[in-house]
Amino acid sequence: MRIDRIRLDHFRNYKELDLEPDGGINLFYGDNAQGKTNILESMFVCGTTRSHRGSKDVQMITFGCDESHIRMDIVKNDIPYRIDMHLKKNKAKGIAINQVPVRKAGELMGITSFVFFSPEDLGIIKNGPALRRKFMDMELSQLSRSYLSDLSDYNHVLVQRNRLLKDIPYRKDLLDTLDVWDEKLCELGKRIIQERERFVRILGDQIRPIHDNLTGGKEDLEVTYEKNVSSEEMEEKIRKTRERDIQMGTTMSGPHRDDLMIMSNGIDLRAYGSQGQQRTGALSLKLAEIELVRQITSDTPVLLLDDVLSELDQGRQKYLLSSIRDIQTMITCTGKEDFTDFDFKIDRLFFVKEGTAQLEDI
Repeated sequence: MRIDRIRLDHFRNYKELDLEPDGGINLFYGDNAQGKTNILESMFVCGTTRSHRGSKDVQMITFGCDESHIRMDIVKNDIPYRIDMHLKKNKAKGIAINQVPVRKAGELMGITSFVFFSPEDLGIIKNGPALRRKFMDMELSQLSRSYLSDLSDYNHVLVQRNRLLKDIPYRKDLLDTLDVWDEKLCELGKRIIQERERFVRILGDQIRPIHDNLTGGKEDLEVTYEKNVSSEEMEEKIRKTRERDIQMGTTMSGPHRDDLMIMSNGIDLRAYGSQGQQRTGALSLKLAEIELVRQITSDTPVLLLDDVLSELDQGRQKYLLSSIRDIQTMITCTGKEDFTDFDFKIDRLFFVKEGTAQLEDI
């Protein structure tokens, strides 16, 4: 996949922007709070319908405006596509592919592929399981339309079931309706668990040689899917824990409580890894994500690096930069001099200031 052009109207701090990135390495530099991350966010939103920050549509619309437009021209397997994203203040977003409106975000799946790497992702190992579940869900949602649909439906059913659990102590007649929600929750949950199992198996195969190279063969890395409940046992577990769920007012079992276990040389990096080990593990996860997309889709994703290099030591910087030479990459940083110490070719350079991105000579 390659982005040829992106145009913004009233997105974040950009009143207007018309940008044509190179198919190789694009560097966006400038002071903090000028809009560098917003450019990367707009690309990710247009390709996935969701912000990597978890922002709502209204938060991405320029303050004081009622709507925002993102238009992105891409090429996928030599086929051109134009994606139009219309964010609205008080309505659902509008999406069109090649000027044909689509009803579901899942129709973008299979067309776009992104890997987003931000400083927050360096905490993916040391922080709580929610961030690791998000890592799985973001990638799987780009790779599988059915997974995206199942995840969306599961989260909807989960909200409805939790609401019912809170109401049952005050309205006993609602207890009979719980069976319907339990059946649907288990149906969707089983499929999510099975897809995550497959994803983690492939991820594990990709991550081992990457981590081995990063550590000079000193450390191995093993990623294991830590299920809250297996797909075979989910129905029984939901049934057995029903009374506890009613007492707690929430669903205690299911894939919404899953985690990834990340072990290095027999040590659980989540709890006992040093900061250096945790960051190396996070970098390995992101680089493995690129290889996983290549393997499953036979295509190369667009890599979005949001001010990550400043958070890595020189050895990890060099390894990361050497790994992305054949990938269309958007990099943000505060100063282009960050790259003077590396034998690294920048194909297109943009200076970002106060909601503008000026193309500069290299």
